[in-house]
Amino acid sequence: MHTRPVRLACLALAAMAVALLTVLVGSPAQAASPTCVRPPAHNDETIHVQGCLLDARHKPATPVPGVTITVTDEAHKVVGKSVTDQTGIFDITLPGKAIDILGHTFTVHIDSKSLPHGTKLRNPKQESLPLTFNLQSDRYVTFPIGNAPKETSNLIQGIQLAVGGLVFSFLLAMASLGLSLIFGTTGLVNFAHGELITFGAMAAFAIDRLPGNVDLGGVNVTMVAGIITAIVLSTLFGWAQDKILWGPLRRKGVGLIAAMIVSIGLSIFLRNIYQYVAGADTHNYTQWTNPSPWNVGQVSFTPKDLGVVIFSAVVLVLVCLAIQRTRIGKATRAVSDNPALAASSGINVDRVISVVWSVGAGLAGLSGVLLGMTQGFDYQVGFKILLLVFAAVVLGGLGSVWGALLGSFIIGIFIEVSTLVIPAELKFVGALVVLIVVLLIRPQGLLGRAERVG
Repeated sequence: MHTRPVRLACLALAAMAVALLTVLVGSPAQAASPTCVRPPAHNDETIHVQGCLLDARHKPATPVPGVTITVTDEAHKVVGKSVTDQTGIFDITLPGKAIDILGHTFTVHIDSKSLPHGTKLRNPKQESLPLTFNLQSDRYVTFPIGNAPKETSNLIQGIQLAVGGLVFSFLLAMASLGLSLIFGTTGLVNFAHGELITFGAMAAFAIDRLPGNVDLGGVNVTMVAGIITAIVLSTLFGWAQDKILWGPLRRKGVGLIAAMIVSIGLSIFLRNIYQYVAGADTHNYTQWTNPSPWNVGQVSFTPKDLGVVIFSAVVLVLVCLAIQRTRIGKATRAVSDNPALAASSGINVDRVISVVWSVGAGLAGLSGVLLGMTQGFDYQVGFKILLLVFAAVVLGGLGSVWGALLGSFIIGIFIEVSTLVIPAELKFVGALVVLIVVLLIRPQGLLGRAERVG
């Protein structure tokens, strides 16, 4: 093996990753269009309906003050009323305690007659929005104001959706690669993998919310530190899980079915801890809240999207090179193929599995950070995309690194493009359909190996 060129390539890619990380978390907010500042969360026992009105016909968009917003209950009785302030924000407190509101539906109305002269709703028929409260958290709503968007062809819409799917695919690929590595070396189907994704997003958010963000040369150093901290903490979290939980279970000879059930319980436990710590609200980082898009013809994307794609690609290349060329990577493949034979040849199987857990958790945590940067996150963001991760790994082939990557891109692009023909709320169902079809037609996946049972 010619290791020196490989090491040089890895060093070059690592330097590129650092440079792209700097670009990714630079300070694009200065070039972004102004947006409403979300009202602060309330720590009382009530639920608030909050929102902001912006007139998108102006560049940058301008707040729309003096607009009346009302909330009615299921009996059509007005239970709250507010008028947007000079920043376009409204905040309505619902009557009663939060626990009494759960399961009930309220309707938010905008008085179109109170809109300033020359201002109109983008959709004049959408003056009311129903809200069903299933969680004890504030709800944020908005009424789009401005001209209706121009109709675009299905081809352009498909290309735009494919671009969004490509960005999401890279994030899905990192999470899927981590799950595939863990399954390949341990045989464990880890249902708590989604909580590793959420852990990374929350760790970076904790650093991002520290007082006194530091900017250096236009780069938000606090956010850079948040991403690095999230990767390190996620890696340590995976290592600790293996040392405290999974390692002892393996040594006691606990079967894979029992271990899978334990992972389900761990998932529920961690998800409740996350909700207790971070609440049920959707969180966003201070960077990349509203970057200005770049247009290529009729297709648009943001610098954030490009940065996420390139940075994720560099990370995936580095991990794949490590698996193919380094000693620990070769040992990992040996353990994945035959643990007993690997142990008899002098490989420390427990050490390899510990490293795999650390790397898999680090990849999942990084996926969660970038997912939070692209679309925000809540305490169950990892749980929400866990089905997609499983679908990608099964489609590509369980235990196959290249299969996990291939499956991620197919699933990521497919679910986004499928919204051309199905409602966006049902797009994850497409991943479930793919999962079922693959299990019926080719259970080993696209790049997996067929194995005889018995």
